[in-house]
Amino acid sequence: QVRLVESGGGLVQAGGSLRLSCAASGRTLSVYGMGWFRQAPGKEREFVGSITWNGGTTIYADSVKGRFTISRDNYKNTVYLQMNSLKAEDTAVYYCARGRGPSAIGNTGGYDDWGQGTQVTVSS
Repeated sequence: QVRLVESGGGLVQAGGSLRLSCAASGRTLSVYGMGWFRQAPGKEREFVGSITWNGGTTIYADSVKGRFTISRDNYKNTVYLQMNSLKAEDTAVYYCARGRGPSAIGNTGGYDDWGQGTQVTVSS
């Protein structure tokens, strides 16, 4: 099992940027697709984006497309979520997750290991 730790969350004004990191220990991430999800208070966890094992393909939710970018550094065993042009509706706890295989998957069922999450708050 891999341990995932998210960092980089915080409070930012609307229009600002944040970069989240997801560092892994206990297992290499280099053969797995990775995903980012978020959960706002009172709402279900929702897909944000995902990246294939080698970074060759990324997919995004329509709500973040063009504003968020996922990348990874397999040497550092770390995945990133660059968030630009943040909006108040992006406020949520953000989670990274390890996929069951090498592909990018757009639903929670495709992931086995989850981090504890990092809070992102966007003030309007």
